Amino acid sequence: MEPFTQLVKERRSAHNFLENHPISEKELNEIFELVKLAPSAFNLQHTRYLVVLHPDLKEKVKKAAYGQHKVSTASAVIVVLGDKKAYREAAHIYEGLLALGILNKHEFEQMVGDTVSFYENRGEVFQRDEAIRNASLSAMLFMLAAKSKGWDTCPMIGFDPNELKQTLNISDPYEPVLMITVGKEKIQSRRPRGYRKPVSEFVKYL
Repeated sequence: MEPFTQLVKERRSAHNFLENHPISEKELNEIFELVKLAPSAFNLQHTRYLVVLHPDLKEKVKKAAYGQHKVSTASAVIVVLGDKKAYREAAHIYEGLLALGILNKHEFEQMVGDTVSFYENRGEVFQRDEAIRNASLSAMLFMLAAKSKGWDTCPMIGFDPNELKQTLNISDPYEPVLMITVGKEKIQSRRPRGYRKPVSEFVKYL
C-alpha cells in the first residue's frame, strides 16, 4: 500500500489513550516543523498552538471540556487557535520577499496593502471565518504529521470556549477553533470506524 494511503487509512480518532506515555517537546517540534508547511490564505499563517503538558493544567482543561476522560489520559492536549487579525502581520511575512529581491518596494507595498484591505473591507465575520478555515487546514496536517511520527490524535469541539479562554489566558484576536488530544491509543477501547458515505453521495461532477 502506498505510504500516504496507509497513513490516511490508519489515522483514527482515538477516544482513549494509554497512560504514562509522555511526549517530549522535541517530538512535538518535529511535528510542528511539518505543520508549518500547511497552506494558508495569502500565506498569513493564521494558526497558533497552545500545547498543554502539565497534569494540573490538563485537569483544568478537562473541566472546560466537560470532563472528557481522554483529556486526562492524553500525553498532550493541543489547543488550536485562529488569529482573526492575522492580516496585520502581512508586512512582516512578506518582507523576506522584499529582502530577497523577489518583490521591489512598490510591489511589496501593493501586496501588503491589497492583503490588508481584502480583510478589512470584508469585516469581522469574514475575519473570524478565515481564522477558523485556516486553523482547520493546519490542524488536519497536525493530525497526519502526528500519525506519521507514531502518535494518535482526536480532534475535539466539545468544550466551553469561554472557560477555555479563561483557563489558558486566551485573549482577542485569538479564536479557539478546536482541541486535539495526542497520545498512544488504547486499542482495546477502539470503536469500529463510523459509516462513511460512498463517493457518489458527496461528490458531484459538473
